[in-house]
Formats: sequence, structure tokens, C-alpha cells
Amino acid sequence: MKLLQISTDLTGANNLLDQGGVWMMKIKDMALSYAPKILGALLVYLIGQWIIGRIGALFRKVLAGKNFDPSLQNFLVSIVKVTLTILMFLAIIGMLGVNITSFAALLAGAGLAIGAALNGSLGNLAGGVMLMIFKPFRIGDIIEAQQSMGLVTEIGIFNTTLLSPENKTIILPNGALSTGVIVNFNTHGNLRVDMKLAVGLDQNIDFAREVAIGAMKQHPKVLETPQPEVSVMEVADGMTTLAIRPYTTQENYWTVYFEVQELVKKAFDSNGIKAPIPHRVIINKSNN
Repeated sequence: MKLLQISTDLTGANNLLDQGGVWMMKIKDMALSYAPKILGALLVYLIGQWIIGRIGALFRKVLAGKNFDPSLQNFLVSIVKVTLTILMFLAIIGMLGVNITSFAALLAGAGLAIGAALNGSLGNLAGGVMLMIFKPFRIGDIIEAQQSMGLVTEIGIFNTTLLSPENKTIILPNGALSTGVIVNFNTHGNLRVDMKLAVGLDQNIDFAREVAIGAMKQHPKVLETPQPEVSVMEVADGMTTLAIRPYTTQENYWTVYFEVQELVKKAFDSNGIKAPIPHRVIINKSNN
């Protein structure tokens, strides 16, 4: 009995050794089969990372040479690097023998889902890129757009920030901003400040023009060239409406806008130029 048990144990041990040898052979075969692929994939990864870095640096240099906005440079370089990195990983997966068709379909489906979920944000993103490329305005410009007016303080990828004359922060989405009408007050280096003052119908227009221009020239922030202008805008409703138009620099726009109106009004008062007197006609309909 003891001899039989020993024989059985030896047989089991031999079977285990045989199975272990088979597994070792399989592991050895797999190592020999996949080792070149793994080494090749690692080599492709290292070389690919170096190439992607060089391409990113070269692309940034080209964008900087064309005076692209720094934030736009960072965004475009990131897009290029991410795209090249995804392509590199797909190539590595293919080298390891994995079918990349399923991965490509997965990426396409994920792209569609993300695009549908971020429809408005992607529109703002595209609008921000267009604004930074074509530059209809810059930081520091005074613009009027989307029924808002103010000083541009920031141009982001998704939004543009304005500072209004009331010192309010206005955030405009770039999607609507890039497709709408934009009025830039700084394109020509100086600004014409438009304001209106009314005088009575019986007042001498030439004298009022002379007084208004003299008052505008007294203000230190009003430019001598172009010359301040005074034009008749409208004659109606018992008054003559004058367009008072001095020129100034962008940083002094609001100072001139408010202070020149006061100067001209005081000059009118001191020279006897009278403001219009409102008239109201009351019709009394009495029953006969």
C-alpha cells in the first residue's frame, strides 16, 4: 500500500512538472513573440513624443511670427499635440496586434456625443478662434456689440469681457459676437465723441457753433486735429438740435464725453444762448 501511494504521488508530481513546463514554454514563446513588438512600441512612443514636441515648438514659432494672440497660440498648439498623440497611440496599439477599427469607431462615437453635448460651447470656441485670428478688435479698444458698449479687457477662447462706462463687467459669448455687428471706436487711432445739445429756434446757429467750438478747444483732452465739429442735426419740436463732435484719444473718451457737454452748456449760458422751452398744446374738446 505504501509503495502504491508513493507511486501515485510521484505520478502527480510529474504531471505538475509537465504542466509547469508547458506553461513555461508558452510564456517563453509569448515573450519571444511580443518582446520585439513591445520594444518597437516603446521606441515609437519615445521617438513620437520627441517629434510631437518639435512639431509643437515649430508651430508655436510660426504662430508667434504671425503675431497670433498668446492664448490662441497655446490653444492651437495644444490641439495639434493632442491630435498627434492620439494618432501615435493608435499606431502603437496597431503595432501590438490590436484591431484599431473598434477604437476608431469608439473615438468617432465619443466625438459625436461630446459635440452634441457641447454644441453651444463649441460655437463659442470657434468664434473665439475666429476673433483671435482676424482681430476685429484688441484689448484696450472700445467696441459696441450685442447691444453692449465698453472697453475690451479680455479676449478669451469662449468669452470676451468688456468694462462698461458704468464700471460694470459685461461678458459676451464669442459665438454670437463673431457673427454679429461689431463697432470698433479705435480703428483709426482717435475717437469722435458724439453728443447732442439743443437751442431755441430763435437762436443764431452760427454764433452757437462758434461758442461751442471755442468751448471744446478749451478742454485739454480734445484734439486739435481733427478739428471739433458742430452741425445741425435736426430742426423740429420747437428746437434746433446741434451735434457736438470733438475728437480725442481712446483713453480719454468718457472724460471728454461728460466734461465737454458741461463746458459747452456753460458757454451757451454765459453767452446768452438759450435752450428751447418745451411747448405743450392742450386741446380742450367741450361738448356743445
